[in-house]
Amino acid sequence: MLPVETIQDKILLLRGQKVMLDEDLAELYGVETKVLNQAVKRHSKRFPPDFMFQLSEEEYTESTALRSQFVTLKKGRGSHRKYLPYAFTEQGIAMLSGVLNSDRAIEVNILIMRAFVKLREMIASHKDLAKKLDELEMKYDAQFAIVFDAMRQIMTPPEPKRKKIGFVKEEKNKAD
Repeated sequence: MLPVETIQDKILLLRGQKVMLDEDLAELYGVETKVLNQAVKRHSKRFPPDFMFQLSEEEYTESTALRSQFVTLKKGRGSHRKYLPYAFTEQGIAMLSGVLNSDRAIEVNILIMRAFVKLREMIASHKDLAKKLDELEMKYDAQFAIVFDAMRQIMTPPEPKRKKIGFVKEEKNKAD
């Protein structure tokens, strides 16, 4: 149905938790964001603060900027929202399938849970690799320090390059 990578791209880190926004979940479930949020409000007892929370203005701005680095936002997406979006933790997303109660919701929920598991496995394997590298570094002397430093640089994800806004004044070559 949907590739796990598509779902993983919609998982954000907010308030130290991996979450998905209501508009992304609504898109995956094939319902309007308003319909999803109404269903959640009707069953509010099922969604305590550790399952779902509303974003602050700052968090929403940051999450929109983060998502726009990966994909171009749909025209008008997020620009005409009356309320700030809700973020659902893994437990909140699991609760959604029961609230929405459709075959598609169940199928999408299974895919989302698999995406969260895959993400945890990737993080765990990265930690295991870093631990093994530390052990090797302690075992061998300083002559391999350059190799270990190079390996750590390879393991560290690159900082996203930001394009400068505006005009850049070109310098003329002094030899001309």
